[in-house]
Parts: sequence; structure tokens; C-alpha cells
Amino acid sequence: MTKWYALLAAMVAAIGLGIGVTIVMLQQPASDQFAQCRDTRIAGGGGGIGGPFELVSGSGETVTQADVIAGPTMVYFGYTYCPDVCPVDLNRNGLTLDVLAEQGVDGVGAIFITVDPERDGVEEVGAYAGYMHEEMVGLTGERPAIDAAIASYRVYASKVGDGEDYLMDHSNFTYLMHPEHGLLDLIRGGETPEAAAERIACFVDHL
Repeated sequence: MTKWYALLAAMVAAIGLGIGVTIVMLQQPASDQFAQCRDTRIAGGGGGIGGPFELVSGSGETVTQADVIAGPTMVYFGYTYCPDVCPVDLNRNGLTLDVLAEQGVDGVGAIFITVDPERDGVEEVGAYAGYMHEEMVGLTGERPAIDAAIASYRVYASKVGDGEDYLMDHSNFTYLMHPEHGLLDLIRGGETPEAAAERIACFVDHL
């Protein structure tokens, strides 16, 4: 990892954006089959995070959560015009897929969902996700469909400024989701690809 990546990631983690979920570091109960894998626990529980959605992929195909979350999947909400946070986090997620592949861990996916569908159409999310990793899936949709996904994942997203160059303030967690177990864990901004891959591999081993 380059020094600029580590520095920028640390700055992003330190600055923090608006957060839609609250995380606390707690020891997990022994009854949890993934106890030794989890790094975070969500205040109030994570059972309410995630849910059905119907969005459009970068290839123009209408997909549901069942189509794109077939196994452990990193889900990230951001936007293509993001000047700093999204490129760092999504690049890390792409590198995490590479680390997992090198370790022989299969079946892990990565999704990018835009919080800015007014500017991020099918072509934009497809190209952006593909630039981050060839296996990353970009998703967009009409504003009501995006807002429904944002709400189900408790994502914070708010428009800042006016005109064509407005920004989007948004939370920058990566949600590690599973089709049967729901939210497995959160990957925070500033985590390295190696650390994220190690934790994901643990979940895969205990499925």
C-alpha cells in the first residue's frame, strides 16, 4: 500500500462524515457463530439494516438484492463526483477482492450504489464501478428507489451546495452483507485491504 493511500484513508477516518448508524466496540456473545470474526456491533442491533431493493445495474439490467447479493458482499453507498472519500473506500474494496482472490477465497462480491442518481446514470455507475474493480457492480435508479435503499441501510446522505458542482455529504461505511444472515459486519473508512480481507475470510470460513 502506498503512503498516500494510508494517509488519505486515515484522514478520511479521522474527519468522519455524517453517520446513519452508530457502532460500538463490544465483545460478541458466545452464541454468535461469527463472534470471532466480528469487529463491530451496531447499537440497537444490525437486524434492521438492509432489505429488498430494485435498482439498475451499469449494464442497464434491472436487478434486486437477490441478484447481486448471492454471498458475502461489500455494499457501499457513494457517488461518482465524490472528490475524496469514495475513491479511497471503493479502491480499498476492490483491492480487498484482489487480496481474497490471492488467498483462494471465492464468492465475495462488491457493490457501489449511488446516492446521487440525478447525475449518476447507468453509464456513469457502470464505468465508475468497473474502474475500481472489474467485478464491482454499480447500481443506480430513480430517486424513490435510491431513497428506499438509503433508508433500509440507514445511510446518511445530504446534498451540499447548488448548481452543477454540488457535493453529497454521506456516511462511508461498507456493509458486509449476506443473503441469509443479513449484515455480517461494517468495514470502516481507513481499514486496509488486508485487514478487511482477513475479516471477510473469517466469515466465509464460518458460513
